[in-house]
Amino acid sequence: MTTIQSLNDCDAAGFVDALRGIYEHSPWIAERAAARRPFASLAALKLALQDAVDGAAPAERLVLLRAHPELAGKAAIAGRLTAESTGEQAGSGLDRCSPDEYARLHDLNARYNERFGFPFILAVRGPTGRGLTRQAIIDTFARRVTNQPADELAEALRQVHRIAEIRLNALLGAEPALGALVMDWAEQLGAVSDDESGLTCAYMTPAHRRTAALIAGWMEDSGMTVHVDAVGNVVGRHAAADAGARTLVTGSHYDTVRNGGKYDGRLGVLLPIALVRQLHARGERLPYHLEVIAFSEEEGVRFRSTFLGSSAVAGSFDPALLDAVDADGTSLRAALEAAGHDPAAIRAIARDPASLLGFVEVHIEQGPVLLERGLPLGVVSAIAGSSRYVVELSGVAGHAGTTPMAMRRDAAAAAAEIVLLVERRCSGNGSLVGTVGQLEVPGGSVNVIPGRCRLSLDIRAGDDALRLAAVDDILDGISAICARRGIDERLWKLLEIDAVPCAPRLMDGLGAAMARAGLPRFDLASGAGHDAMRMASITDVAMLFVRCGNGGISHNPLETMTADDADIAGRVLLDFLKTLG
Repeated sequence: MTTIQSLNDCDAAGFVDALRGIYEHSPWIAERAAARRPFASLAALKLALQDAVDGAAPAERLVLLRAHPELAGKAAIAGRLTAESTGEQAGSGLDRCSPDEYARLHDLNARYNERFGFPFILAVRGPTGRGLTRQAIIDTFARRVTNQPADELAEALRQVHRIAEIRLNALLGAEPALGALVMDWAEQLGAVSDDESGLTCAYMTPAHRRTAALIAGWMEDSGMTVHVDAVGNVVGRHAAADAGARTLVTGSHYDTVRNGGKYDGRLGVLLPIALVRQLHARGERLPYHLEVIAFSEEEGVRFRSTFLGSSAVAGSFDPALLDAVDADGTSLRAALEAAGHDPAAIRAIARDPASLLGFVEVHIEQGPVLLERGLPLGVVSAIAGSSRYVVELSGVAGHAGTTPMAMRRDAAAAAAEIVLLVERRCSGNGSLVGTVGQLEVPGGSVNVIPGRCRLSLDIRAGDDALRLAAVDDILDGISAICARRGIDERLWKLLEIDAVPCAPRLMDGLGAAMARAGLPRFDLASGAGHDAMRMASITDVAMLFVRCGNGGISHNPLETMTADDADIAGRVLLDFLKTLG
């Protein structure tokens, strides 16, 4: 049987021959990767092969893409595919397409080749390696044929690497069992929703309570002592032998946005449960208590108040929030009581900081940085601070046909210039990002110069000095634009949250575990808010990001990841837990 050791020990020709078929008709990839031996792990081998492709000339990468067959194309029908491609296409039922499906795929193949100049490439075994349905393949095909050429070229190469990853797993007998378990659990949770058209799990709804029950059951099955606290957090505890030991907390949230994805938050709950399951099966204990908390609310969907679960643990829950009401007029207090919780007991949830070793959160990145770098994992350096404003611009409405351009006081034109100012000021500055997410012309008409305009500003960065300097420049710029255009401005600050730096000792522990797994350490800031922000008020925090697929999209049904990435995240986290000093 082929092993990493046998691949390290054989000569270059033997190495290339052993990996023949991993990349379609492209032995040059293995030839170039051979110089990187010895490989410490399968993950290191995968990265070396990937780097060989990424370092190739554009023409070589194009030849690689064109070496792949069309899905259910003429070569497949004629039986002229490699054994690997034949098995993969048959595994997803592409050899059993209906006449309508064949016609649809034929049309998509033709459109795709005409647009991009290479065949459509998809790892048809999918995120779990078990195979996509024909309908899922066709839906993905139809979506990607509309991509921009540069974006699709990058995605096609990523799919080539995913195909190679699955083939390498088969060659070396590597089964990402832990990752597959996490993916299976996420699928089960994803089937529990407030509505039938997508995944929505809002605070204290029936779907939310069923989700909590599933999580509690998996915790119990994994050997943890479990309780659901007064705010709805599901808490599982894997106790140390020493009852007086301190506690390391891990976890994330299990609520979702409306029509959200299956892995946001939930990955950080399910992965540590799966690890405790392993520890319990082997009769192992850590030298500290490990607490896995499935935080009940982070997204703010129902009561427009975020971080309810982690705020309670951190001792910063605001009792005034109990009087907040949802769209139907139900108060938060009433929702808790209807679910059997005692709002008066929320204060007692708060943890004693002296009892804690830290908080570590695993989370999908919710962005494209790891994906574009070809890395499964990243160490979060800081969670970005945020400054949010609403800006109201007042000019003069006038007739669109009779007012000369030089005499206009156009509020929308000023807003457009402000949008470009934000984009320009926040580009190329590390973790700094700026967004105008809302832009409206109240009462606007097609033949009237806009007299009023409202827009939002959201400025974020992992470094507060960087963010605040950008805010100052943007606000000064807005004033200058309005003065030059004769526009009156009014501005309201909605939010000011400081950045949360991650603890270097915990970051280093994660980075060292990644290195031992054969992965390079890569640090990045989180632009999104996380429960770790609240936990940072009582203990050191760290985060491990896991790569997203589909361009890094999140808060969306297209949100995805792979069992392989979940599996290596689990191995890194377990190594970190066992070596934490």
